[in-house]
Amino acid sequence: MQTAAFRFLSVGVRAGRRANRACHGATGEYFGMGCRLFCGKDVFLQPVSGVPSSAWRIFIIRWIKVDEMQFMTKVAVGKPDFEIGPCEEMLFVGSCFADNMGRRFKEEKFRATVNPYGVMYNPASILHTVERCQAAPRVALLTLGTNHVYILNETGEIVDNCAKRPQRLFTERQLTVDECAGYLGRAVDVLAGRRADVKVVLTVSPIRYAKYGYHGSQLSKAVLLLAADKLVGERPGQVSYFPAYEIVNDELRDYRFYAKDMLHPSEQAVEYIWEVFSEAYFSAEAKRFIEEWRPIKEALGHKPFRPDSAEYKEFMDKTMLKVEALSKKYPNFVP
Repeated sequence: MQTAAFRFLSVGVRAGRRANRACHGATGEYFGMGCRLFCGKDVFLQPVSGVPSSAWRIFIIRWIKVDEMQFMTKVAVGKPDFEIGPCEEMLFVGSCFADNMGRRFKEEKFRATVNPYGVMYNPASILHTVERCQAAPRVALLTLGTNHVYILNETGEIVDNCAKRPQRLFTERQLTVDECAGYLGRAVDVLAGRRADVKVVLTVSPIRYAKYGYHGSQLSKAVLLLAADKLVGERPGQVSYFPAYEIVNDELRDYRFYAKDMLHPSEQAVEYIWEVFSEAYFSAEAKRFIEEWRPIKEALGHKPFRPDSAEYKEFMDKTMLKVEALSKKYPNFVP
């Protein structure tokens, strides 16, 4: 009989010796003697002549052929018209999602400035940070969290932080699509004035705001999505959009990808978004640098039992020689 491929949603296997020889997985490894679970894996069943199926003692709860169904909605991420090189100078401004992504970039030795004046949730506050900081990056990632702003009644100005002052001193208001696009456009102009070849990546934070109510949170995100789309359309070649919001809400639609508060993305989700972003935006040289930097990073992060030992000192000497070699190969690399 011909081998058949199935995708198992939930499989329990209890195999005897004959079953162990008769049934093997996609990796070629035989099923163990005990009970194993395979969820969402491609498994191959190879009937063997002379071995009755009753001898396999395999209990399949549910199976679906691989080519009949897809089990996730994959978000298409288009290839931008520019690439990010190794150790690029970058700026991250926006919600706490920008903090998470920026921290990941810094780990990989990108020269990243991340929310220098704290987390900024709305487009007006993002503009304020861009105006205040003196960064002149080639790539800036602006993460939009909400269209809600707080206006200080005394001055009529939008504040970035209420600084724990009484709520009666402020008026909450929602920015329109045009207002959001306007603030973001001014932020792009400021960055372009410092560096003409700057590339700005807009993204909408996938973090929901429970205090607005979930319907209200969706309305706020919708305004931001429309504003981002408007700006991308007005400034092709300078502004692009990365679908972090869509990846979390459509591709990773499962609470296992959320933190304990069920609102923020988990570390695993942030890592997945990082991988998707790097695949789309990084140059071949940047990807190569990260592969070369990874073992050095792990070596530098090693916690020895005996830091004063000769073996550890020799280990660190060899590691530092690798760091020096990497610095010569990549001029922008700063250990």
